[in-house]
Amino acid sequence: MGIRLKTPEDIEQLQKSGDILAYILKDLRDKAKKGVRLSELDKRAKTLLIEAGAKAAFFGFAPSGAKNGFPGHICASVNDQIVHGVPGKYKLKDGDLLKIDFGVDYKGYITDAALTIPIGEITKDAERLASTTRKALENAIATFNIGNRLGDVGYIIEKTVTDEGFSIIKSLTGHGVGFELHEEPTVHNFGKKGIGTEIVEGMVVAIEPITSLGSGDIKNGPKESYVTADGSLSAHFEKTIAATKNGPKVITPWDNIPFVEGCSTPPQFELSLSSDVVHPSDFLDVVRPSDVRRPNY
Repeated sequence: MGIRLKTPEDIEQLQKSGDILAYILKDLRDKAKKGVRLSELDKRAKTLLIEAGAKAAFFGFAPSGAKNGFPGHICASVNDQIVHGVPGKYKLKDGDLLKIDFGVDYKGYITDAALTIPIGEITKDAERLASTTRKALENAIATFNIGNRLGDVGYIIEKTVTDEGFSIIKSLTGHGVGFELHEEPTVHNFGKKGIGTEIVEGMVVAIEPITSLGSGDIKNGPKESYVTADGSLSAHFEKTIAATKNGPKVITPWDNIPFVEGCSTPPQFELSLSSDVVHPSDFLDVVRPSDVRRPNY
């Protein structure tokens, strides 16, 4: 199936899904601290999803090559574990680098986003890796303009990361999203300017730089997760973005959602919490012999 473009009405509904996702992800970020079990964060996500009338897009999802459906509401991956970590009994420790990847299905409209969260004091290298990966995402979003190409997006991600001496994990990719968790097109984290699929109005994608402090090679980890081949730290940031005539629109604004301590009910989801449009001036799986790039959740 080809690229399924979204109407302005679809994007409005996706924004509601994205606002729920962003609020819950911000809540989880603030609760991810030393001594907290990953399973506690998963339980918290489930509770907030129920309160919002939404579902976890990842729960039970089985991507290409997976033997089983995913058992969690969030993916929680720590340190060298890159993606698809099952939120189990592991207790977070000072110095951990936690990646939470999260998808929301709200009335059939699906959004996807991820954060890298430092636990306590992390090393300078870990801090630089995380900040560079986030910068790569911001640069990519600013490039997601009608008339540009996905090669432009991949190029700026790769350049931002490699200029700082870090590696892109090329075997994991972003993807189209909206009506299903994984849609066309594939959004690579590397590329060349001026090539690839043209960005057109109504295209909605999950852009997600995935990086490593060391090698970009990966291998199978526990429970169908993936880890860096050399045991080095990894980072991951992601947002769902829509291409509009006014520029790229952030559908999952996890850096803009207010957090109210002690408030368990997400605020006013019928009102869009992010009307911002980004302008350029602003600011998974081991690779098989066929070398097919696979979308991350």
